[in-house]
Amino acid sequence: MSAPERIPPRSVRTADHAAAVLLAEGELTVRGRIREASNAALYCTVTYEDREAACVYKPVAGERPLWDFPDGTLAGREVAAYEVSRATGWGLVPPTVLRDGPYGEGMCQLWIETAPGAELLALVDAEEPEPGWKSIGFAETGEGRTALLVHADDERLRRLAVFDAVINNADRKGGHLLPTADGLLYGIDHGVTFNVEDKLRTLLWGWAGEPLTGEALDVLKGLRKALTDAGPLSTTLTPLITPAEIDATRARVEALLTSGVHPEPGGEWPAIPWPPV
Repeated sequence: MSAPERIPPRSVRTADHAAAVLLAEGELTVRGRIREASNAALYCTVTYEDREAACVYKPVAGERPLWDFPDGTLAGREVAAYEVSRATGWGLVPPTVLRDGPYGEGMCQLWIETAPGAELLALVDAEEPEPGWKSIGFAETGEGRTALLVHADDERLRRLAVFDAVINNADRKGGHLLPTADGLLYGIDHGVTFNVEDKLRTLLWGWAGEPLTGEALDVLKGLRKALTDAGPLSTTLTPLITPAEIDATRARVEALLTSGVHPEPGGEWPAIPWPPV
């Protein structure tokens, strides 16, 4: 018997459906635990017919209760974020499904191998960012010293900033950005999303107040159509998040189209997650 064919990260864009079938239907085997995760996150392999891939399995039973999100809903929100990512056409979230596993129902997401040395965030000893970088704000570095926190002026990050505004991401940290060797960029860890209250908390504030790109506006118009009551995205999201959260997502898309600019920090919620990485 030949060894199972492994699905490399670069095939995710062109084989989304195949990856989703593999994740949903394959045999899930736990290989270890990702210890730095705040909720139970298990590194697994999934095998289906002659294919195999590495993945992350987050069982609902391992979710830590949060005061501002209903218990047992984080896995569904992760899948909802993937579905919105699919609808944008940007493919910013790895294939993600809701399925049963060794520890009960949970989300299962394709594992992404990252490229070492890809610089998306930096701390610099300066008052203003250099060309090619965007300012996030000043951060304490110890002993009373501060440094400027910056992120790359990168179109992939800019798309992710729009995506986060749509899904109301309350936790976009640097460690949730996965650049790959073939130039793609993925975002992960979308459990605290889609809240009806404004909770946008991110490191990607560099474009705050700047006009949205024409590409972003076209994507938002597509989301507006897909999120109508009978729209395909509304139908897909219905079992994953509440009707009120779908309505709030529609409202955020409409607000972005009306303003035509990247959102700015609201002031009532910490604008930057801590720790930032």
